Amino acid sequence: MSSALTYLKRLEALRFEFGAPDAQEKQACLQALESASFKTAAQVLRLHETLCFIQAWPDNPAVLSLVDAMLERFDRRTDLRSHAEALTDSGIAGTSLYFRFYAATAQWLAQRWPNNLHIDWDDFENASRLERYLGVLACFSETITLENAALTAAEWLERLKGSQETDASFVIRRLAEQVPNGFLFEQLYDEFDFPLVLSPGADTPSRTRAKYPQTSVHYQSGPIHRNRPCVEEELQVAAGPSRLLTKGEGTRLVNLAHAAMATRHRDLDAFAYADPGDVCFVEDRDLTFVLYGVVPERRFLLETLYGFMILRCGVPIGYGSFTCLFHSAEVAFTLLDTFRGVNSAYIYARTLAVAHQTFGCDTFMVNAYQVGEENDDAIQSGAWWFYQKLGFRPRGKHLLRLMNEELAKLRRRPNHRSSPSVLRRLAAENVYLDLCQQRDDVIGRLNFEHLGLRITDLLARRFGSDRQQGEKILADEAAERLGVQTFAGWTASERTAWRRWAAVVALLPNLSRWPPADRQALVELIRAKGARQELEYLQRFDAHARLRRAILKQSTK
Repeated sequence: MSSALTYLKRLEALRFEFGAPDAQEKQACLQALESASFKTAAQVLRLHETLCFIQAWPDNPAVLSLVDAMLERFDRRTDLRSHAEALTDSGIAGTSLYFRFYAATAQWLAQRWPNNLHIDWDDFENASRLERYLGVLACFSETITLENAALTAAEWLERLKGSQETDASFVIRRLAEQVPNGFLFEQLYDEFDFPLVLSPGADTPSRTRAKYPQTSVHYQSGPIHRNRPCVEEELQVAAGPSRLLTKGEGTRLVNLAHAAMATRHRDLDAFAYADPGDVCFVEDRDLTFVLYGVVPERRFLLETLYGFMILRCGVPIGYGSFTCLFHSAEVAFTLLDTFRGVNSAYIYARTLAVAHQTFGCDTFMVNAYQVGEENDDAIQSGAWWFYQKLGFRPRGKHLLRLMNEELAKLRRRPNHRSSPSVLRRLAAENVYLDLCQQRDDVIGRLNFEHLGLRITDLLARRFGSDRQQGEKILADEAAERLGVQTFAGWTASERTAWRRWAAVVALLPNLSRWPPADRQALVELIRAKGARQELEYLQRFDAHARLRRAILKQSTK
């Protein structure tokens, strides 16, 4: 045992060391640990995390081959099986996951692993409420029994479900059938707040086997550079071109994103509603960025949302999202725990470079939560200063003064650290990185509340509760105002986008005075909202100066 621990400690110490002697020593440690057995769950977890890190930053083919093989067989290790219960919720292959998955993720799990997903009845606080919906989940002919048999919800589901599914899979599938409106289904499902258990199977999601093999492998032969990059300089270094993937490739990468979230007890709308037909690769030096557009019915009315996963050697090491409009973007960014300790500032700078190149952004925003507002983890890690050192600044003058006061203290006392109370004060507002002259028509400063209220007032005044008919009438009026003679050749998603935008068109004044080219550009822009790649919509919107001015005017009091 002491020998195994010695090898593990040495392998952990060697994670960030690269060179021929280091690679040779890593290989020896890996070979020794392949058949070793550890006494505690913590030691098994340490081995797993070290293997995952080396898989993303391998020294050479021999080291990578050993790590790949060890992770592929990790769930068959005797020590893993001995400590599987203690490692519940670790995301390691061979262990269970307990989580109150949101509706979209629960549907994804139920569709692919109907025999592995269960309701945790001991932790289900809304079981009595579910009993009231059993008549909806059953067929009408079964209601005669439901009204008379004295069975609990758990017992009823055991009777109702098929032999090739679990109680959770039955409820999720059947509820989705009975509530075809996806938005209403999710609202109802999430209100039940089902506590679910995903039991391990041969191919159930795990962090252990989270790897996309169709990417470039970059071997690390020298030290990892830890110098803080100059973001403005990094943005001048182009990433590789964006490559739209086939729907089959996109599906595999959407599944990878789903698994990365589920195994870490997280959910991200950009992944939950990712469109396999709108997935792109951007190869950037030793990183691969996977960009995920969302399915047309889940797209925002005005902004554009893209999720992203950062891969290194095919291994997910980070993720986030871009919410874009008017050459600006809100950036949400997370480096996964296992891979912290490398140059996170460099990875973040390359993330901004990809957004700058792909979406044409010249202003970036990080919201207050990410830098510490009501976020204790961000306060403890000093996240606000991470972004400040990369060039992000608050807009409020009082916060700029507070920042400068802290910088002055740091110059006087290099060991000075901002207190948690100061960090909370600094994190009261969003922070921005401006690559051009500071402006206010950017994500985070834009407020479409007044536009939304004007849309509501219009619909209420003209149609009241008959909103569906109202959308149809407004769509016809928009077509007349913009000279659209026919929607033949338009896809269902493009026609949906037209219906959703019709109320916005109705609010645009003096539309008949617009030059014909601008009116036609608006038609193509709306149609692009429902196209395969939403990126086309963003580019058209950002280029339409007249529409941009009109939207901003409608968004003010």
